[in-house]
Amino acid sequence: MSINVTNLTKLYGDKRAIDNISFEVHSGEIIGFLGPNGAGKTTTMRVITGYLLPTQGSVEVLGKSVQDHSREVRRLIGYLPENNPLYSDMNVLESLEFSALLNGVSRGTVTRCVREMVGVCGLGEVKHMDIGQLSKGYRQRVGLAQAMIHDPKVLIMDEPTSGLDPNQIVEIRNLIRQLGREKTVVLSTHILPEVQASCSRVIIVSKGKIVADGSTNELQSRFQGNEQYFVEMEKPDGDSSGTLRAHLQSIPSISSVESLGELEGVVKFRIETTRGVDIRKQLFQLSVSKKWTLLELHREQTSLEDVFHELTVDSSQRIESSATRSAEAS
Repeated sequence: MSINVTNLTKLYGDKRAIDNISFEVHSGEIIGFLGPNGAGKTTTMRVITGYLLPTQGSVEVLGKSVQDHSREVRRLIGYLPENNPLYSDMNVLESLEFSALLNGVSRGTVTRCVREMVGVCGLGEVKHMDIGQLSKGYRQRVGLAQAMIHDPKVLIMDEPTSGLDPNQIVEIRNLIRQLGREKTVVLSTHILPEVQASCSRVIIVSKGKIVADGSTNELQSRFQGNEQYFVEMEKPDGDSSGTLRAHLQSIPSISSVESLGELEGVVKFRIETTRGVDIRKQLFQLSVSKKWTLLELHREQTSLEDVFHELTVDSSQRIESSATRSAEAS
């Protein structure tokens, strides 16, 4: 086991930034650590990395207590904080050499380690440039290289793709996947598609507590409501939208059919069935029997964004959000 967090609590005065949370991270996992602003993500990461002491509870990294063996634990961890701490007047090579020595890399192997990180993080084109002259994407790469320069077993990254453009995000995502083959990775981000693309497991926190823990598929399945389908078809001559709707409603498993409008002879419907029922085959067979021209048929699934919203927004906000969407739709 790489990380073991047990009954962890962190107080700032009377405020509970972390409220009695426990979780384990196993070797080789890529964990997405999610939550709204102020949920306790960054505080948890800082306690795990030894930058903050817990108020209660314990944290172990590779079997070593963060409280009792802070210096040893820090050598086992690579940490990229949200505000990437770089010396802008150093060039890339100088910065990596300095970080290697700070992290206990022997002088005889510093050059080799720096060369490896330049290659892994794609810094070859800028290795002689001052950090202050680099783009945000390259500065993030330098920060990752610094976090990995001592070959840590555990890598913790707080918002690693913050401020990057789409191309840079893809590059960092690919790098994280590559790292996950050899290291345990814990990353915090607000970009939920990144979590689905990169992470094998998701932990969601809200108000200092863990509210969900599982793979993205598990969480989506757990919070899946009734099945919903989207159908788009050409309206046959002589049939009204109401007639088509009645035919669709005749399928026994369908609980509701909502008309989404008609434009230039094309009609759209949203169909809802009970959970766990797949009616795509029945819809196709009905379309063939009625000689309808289907233009689109797909099942809408609960997204990670839906799960996140459900778990981290309180009921009053959900009611307000729902009312706003209804008003906009009308």
